[in-house]
Amino acid sequence: MFQAKHFHFLGICGTAMGSTAAALRKQGHKITGSDNAVYPPMSTMLEQCGIELMSGYKPENLPAAADEYVVGNAISRGNPEVEALLERKLPYTSMAELLRREVMQGKRNFVVTGTHGKTTTTSILAWLLEANGKNPGYLIGGVPANFEVGARFTDSEYFVIEGDEYDTAFFDKRSKFLHYLPEAVIVNNIEFDHADIFNTLDDILLSFSRLLRIVPRNGKVFVNGDEATCRSLIKDCPAPIATVGTGEGNDIKLRVTAGTPEYTDFELNGVPFRLPMVGEFNARNAAMAVCVASFAGLTDEEIRSALLTFGGIKRRQTERGKVRGITIIDDFGHHPTAIRETLRGLRQRYTGARLWALFEPRSNTSRRNALQPDLIEALKEADGSIVAAVNQPEKVPPGQLLDVDAVVAAVCAAGRQAYHEPNVDAIIARLKPLAQEGDVVIVFSNGGFDGIHQKLLDRL
Repeated sequence: MFQAKHFHFLGICGTAMGSTAAALRKQGHKITGSDNAVYPPMSTMLEQCGIELMSGYKPENLPAAADEYVVGNAISRGNPEVEALLERKLPYTSMAELLRREVMQGKRNFVVTGTHGKTTTTSILAWLLEANGKNPGYLIGGVPANFEVGARFTDSEYFVIEGDEYDTAFFDKRSKFLHYLPEAVIVNNIEFDHADIFNTLDDILLSFSRLLRIVPRNGKVFVNGDEATCRSLIKDCPAPIATVGTGEGNDIKLRVTAGTPEYTDFELNGVPFRLPMVGEFNARNAAMAVCVASFAGLTDEEIRSALLTFGGIKRRQTERGKVRGITIIDDFGHHPTAIRETLRGLRQRYTGARLWALFEPRSNTSRRNALQPDLIEALKEADGSIVAAVNQPEKVPPGQLLDVDAVVAAVCAAGRQAYHEPNVDAIIARLKPLAQEGDVVIVFSNGGFDGIHQKLLDRL
């Protein structure tokens, strides 16, 4: 029997926190929350759900009689509400543990993991189930075009979740996905990332191996068989496992058969599918979603029909507008591999166009020099690049700062145009005389990039 509870969220305006809070509110729970970043669109969405928001962190924000206080993983010791929470001995938990207890117990949980492609793969899988009447619950780190919101909790036996390897909370340094009671797990790929919490790739692989150890014997793991990092996990997995990829020897063989500016055709062990997205990277994402949908009981025809109506995800190769014949694209990519694969996919979508890459080093990994050679190779995929100054360089440990000038020099040495500009105004001033009708400008950032998309449309 449903019993309404009162949850107070610390850091409620984070993407996953806000989506979770809204989904719980729609179930009938009382939700309050606080954040330093209380502004649209997240604040508007939460307020429309009937959630009381408080701007800034203060001890007096903590309601006296909440059933539980949910602490976001961006919250650390020293936060006034955290300190009051601990001093008053109030019951607190992480978002991941809250999901496990309140949402995921007893469900068929499908957990999508990997350095790249999680949001796209999770969205495709949720849509395949939704389009076939399964009414799945889901939590996605983005907003899929086929759904109105990023999270929904239902009575369905199916729950699809984007499984992040980032840590859970200041009091729980395990990866979030270890809480998710997985029946099926997708491992898209594994590369070094989250340089602020992982020291080496081996540290990341350890977290993934722990996840695979909790998949039950009646579950299934689908791993990218084309990557050695993913294959290294197989020997320690007690659950049934299948490798998926284009290389020989994979259990499920992926073959891309055709590509146009509107779609990509592929086969899985000879069975044909069509995806209304471009590029081999997206075909790989879709292949993983198809595998789990089949494991869930959908037929090939049910999957094929649903896949044709998948609409994509906001901030993933999203057209923001066109001016003077120049197309402006918004993309969340910030890891070199994501930048490289997005540029390759856009070559298919915009055949013959010149591609300009505008990149803001903003994430904890992209601000560091650990992947500097990979970034250089990724930017070579564009016809021209402009790299912004590193965001908040003072937060990067000494000796680890990305050398933007060295990146630009290396890209230029490869015969591509490349520039380093200090801010958005300077980037637009540099680009304006260079961009021509028919060009495509791709903005890569995991943040707002000082409103560059609209400024480009206004000033070009």
